[in-house]
Amino acid sequence: MAAINFKRQIQDTVEHAIERVTKALEDEGFGILSRIDMHSKIREKTGKEIVPTVILGACNPNLAYEAYCANSDVASLLPCNAVIREIRPGTISVELAAPSGLMRILGDAKLTGLAREADAHIERALAKV
Repeated sequence: MAAINFKRQIQDTVEHAIERVTKALEDEGFGILSRIDMHSKIREKTGKEIVPTVILGACNPNLAYEAYCANSDVASLLPCNAVIREIRPGTISVELAAPSGLMRILGDAKLTGLAREADAHIERALAKV
């Protein structure tokens, strides 16, 4: 099965990891559109606890525009998610969605090809984190 995300572990705090991920994505042309503190929402809605987990909605406007023009159904798969999750105190998992993995859902070869360019940006950002 093809990867749906690229990930690595780093030694850091959740909040500082978020700053590092945001900066690395910005360096590759992505902006952060949204932030969901999943652990807080789970606690608020269910009373249950999970490890600190933050989901950032990231978007590269130029790549999103190209993808949308190729197939407007892509809007359902945007933005790309970046997940910052505490594995244990001081160890963070950084997981960035693989655009090509998401685009394969639509079965559009042109879109999957465009997504490979986005994959390269995402992988470079992850390496910088």
